Amino acid sequence: MRALNRETANEAAGVDAQPDGPVKVLQIGEGNFLRAFVDWMLHVSRSKGGFNGTVAVVQPRPTGRAKIEQLAAQDGLFTVVTRGLEGGKPVERREIVTVIGQAFDPYAEWERFIALAREPELRFIVSNTTEAGLRYEPGPLGDGPIPSFPGKAARLLYERWRAFSGDPRRGLILLPCELTERNGDVLRDAVLRHAADWGWPEAFCEWVAQHNRFLNTLVDRIVTGYPDAEQAESWFAAWGYRDAMLTTAEPYHLWAIEGEPELDDELGLRKAGLNVHYTDDLADFRERKVRILNGAHTWMAAIGLLHGIGTVREVLEHPALGPAVREAVYGEIVPAMADADGALRAYADSVFERFANPYIRHRLSDIAMNSLSKFRVRLLPSLVWYAERGGRIPPRLAEGLAGLLRCYRAQPDGSGGGYVSQALDGTTIPVRDDAGLLAIAADHWRVAEQGEGISGAVRRLLADERLWGCDMSRWPGLAETASAIIENWERGVKS
Repeated sequence: MRALNRETANEAAGVDAQPDGPVKVLQIGEGNFLRAFVDWMLHVSRSKGGFNGTVAVVQPRPTGRAKIEQLAAQDGLFTVVTRGLEGGKPVERREIVTVIGQAFDPYAEWERFIALAREPELRFIVSNTTEAGLRYEPGPLGDGPIPSFPGKAARLLYERWRAFSGDPRRGLILLPCELTERNGDVLRDAVLRHAADWGWPEAFCEWVAQHNRFLNTLVDRIVTGYPDAEQAESWFAAWGYRDAMLTTAEPYHLWAIEGEPELDDELGLRKAGLNVHYTDDLADFRERKVRILNGAHTWMAAIGLLHGIGTVREVLEHPALGPAVREAVYGEIVPAMADADGALRAYADSVFERFANPYIRHRLSDIAMNSLSKFRVRLLPSLVWYAERGGRIPPRLAEGLAGLLRCYRAQPDGSGGGYVSQALDGTTIPVRDDAGLLAIAADHWRVAEQGEGISGAVRRLLADERLWGCDMSRWPGLAETASAIIENWERGVKS
């Protein structure tokens, strides 16, 4: 059976997959989420006469090279299968996304990446490099690839400024999709810090600030990636082609953008009937999504993996962890939010309905990636709310913290950069996070285990502001509660 490409798309599915139009969007991120969210939306818009350009895709990290090469081998094409419940009825839809015009590795083709800055009709940069990828990381400029996403964005804007002599009309609109609060502002500030580091002219900085727009955004869709092998093979047999970049997603999608509705004149997303909102203030959209949906995900990821559970749905069906995650959300997260009311509980209801979607397998191992930075954004604000009021330690949030700390009881895997931990039954768990943060956590566990035990390790970890941005060991009872939970797990005491 042949792989998906322009020829097979036409023969097997009757899809005209020839990219049409200039590059209008640079996408930094090759992963499942952006492809089943932004690319899918632009594909839908273009199919209805809205968006009239193409997308260029590059990966943010060298480790993404294999996936970007596979995408390029398929002529930028991939299949999205949308499965779930709409109005209580099951739906399943297949779409071959055809909006990607080019996909390449910027680390191998840096000059090709820089050349995108000179594309006259380039208008947007979208990204999803995780919360960790949006951080400012100082480093030399040099002539070659820049590791960080903000560094890449800064260099691209500088080359565009030079190419078009600072023309105000050539500024870009940047739409970061990372789940960082005020993500557009964070990206703009990082770009300007790089400009200062590298001694670029003040005129460039003024052009960046005045004629480029870094819009805060919020994204919401559960994208579950490649299905299990049996399902994939069944689909391939029915479709008449193979797709190594196949991804699956739920029907629900939300993109909230802090900007004026006129932006849709270029993107055509709302006109295409998509759930896209242009707003003056993202605060309400962001808080409920990050604290409830993403908070629940982060709560269950480490705990589930420690207990040998593989997916979100399996956590909900677990006799102990299912009720526990609901107690964390309804009993501790929602009450700690501003204007906690029936609307928030209704949103939580919808979240758990989405989690229980029988058509998707959302792997905890994917959710657990970069859990330290995710915890800071998603669950730490709820803990802070209780700490500032001097109330009791919320037991379920403490349990989520304990799961994270125990999961990061990791050590190098011998591969030259990877780390592994152990589930409660002794099986190996790969731990994927920033190498520096993993080394810090591993060091605290190693030192404490030489005599201080679990309680010493927990206290050391909570006191390290490099991990949390604050000293959590100062909060009365938190270290003791988290330590006791881990000790009970190690002794085989049920949650």
